Amino acid sequence: MEDLFTNLISQFGYIGVWFLIFFENVFPPIPSELILPLSGFFTTTTDLTLPGMIIAATVGSITGAYILYGVGRILSRERLMTFFGTRPMRLLGFKPEDISSAVDWFDRKGQVTVLICRCIPVVRSLISIPAGTAKMNVLKFSLYTLLGSAVWNTVLCSLGAAAGSAWETVTEQAEWVSDVVKYVIIAIVVVVVIFWVVKRIIPALREGTGEKDA
Repeated sequence: MEDLFTNLISQFGYIGVWFLIFFENVFPPIPSELILPLSGFFTTTTDLTLPGMIIAATVGSITGAYILYGVGRILSRERLMTFFGTRPMRLLGFKPEDISSAVDWFDRKGQVTVLICRCIPVVRSLISIPAGTAKMNVLKFSLYTLLGSAVWNTVLCSLGAAAGSAWETVTEQAEWVSDVVKYVIIAIVVVVVIFWVVKRIIPALREGTGEKDA
């Protein structure tokens, strides 16, 4: 993968960086922790400049975020409420009101998470989906995405440029942080799933069984 990224950036320069970061935002498993320090390193061995790299990466972040924002708009509140109101979802403890409450919370207090999450590995791309589902104002979404992405891209590109030929050490440190975030997220998910099973799924299954017996 590193060879592919190196070839794209060396051949296409800023456009290659834009494409890679755009793709990384649409498919989060692709590591920006590798792309950005590598992009910074290229500014020490080519005519490419650090500001140019940061701008290209940030434009890639924004345009990629629009794709997932659009996916969120397609997964509208109404469609999700209909889906989670089906019998299989009810047996899993879900209720249409859960979706409505989550979207309302995002409207009131969650929009700033778009800015914050753009600087957090793993969730930095996926946050665009709930923003789209909540129909967050496009201008505000663009501004928050721009600011958060610019910070993330500036830090990693600058560290890569400063490290020079040792840019891979920046990637290793960034990936270590990313792994920690992944483990924290997994732990949270496990706790939430256990809570959900106890508080929602088991009562819902009992209620469904009671309806059949009646």
